[in-house]
Amino acid sequence: MVLFRRVLGDVLRAQRVDRGMTLREVSAEARVSLGYISEIERGQKEASSELLASLCTAMDVSLATVLREVSDAVALEEAATMPVPIPVRTTGDVVASAA
Repeated sequence: MVLFRRVLGDVLRAQRVDRGMTLREVSAEARVSLGYISEIERGQKEASSELLASLCTAMDVSLATVLREVSDAVALEEAATMPVPIPVRTTGDVVASAA
């Protein structure tokens, strides 16, 4: 099962690192405690829509971009865990056994 908050945290961390920002900088800009942002990035806390918008604004990234990346990552994880169908012969072939 894909845990949405973990994937969201991974995407937010990647966005922050790509921008060369520290947790302290995002915390000050978003007016959210550094510890809480850290817990969100580690997938330990859920981010409200208001908090998520504040973090996106602080990092100068659109909410749509973050959600698109989360959606893509969730799709990849789901695909990786989907069962692979095994083809079954239905041609009526009979397998003889030596008794």
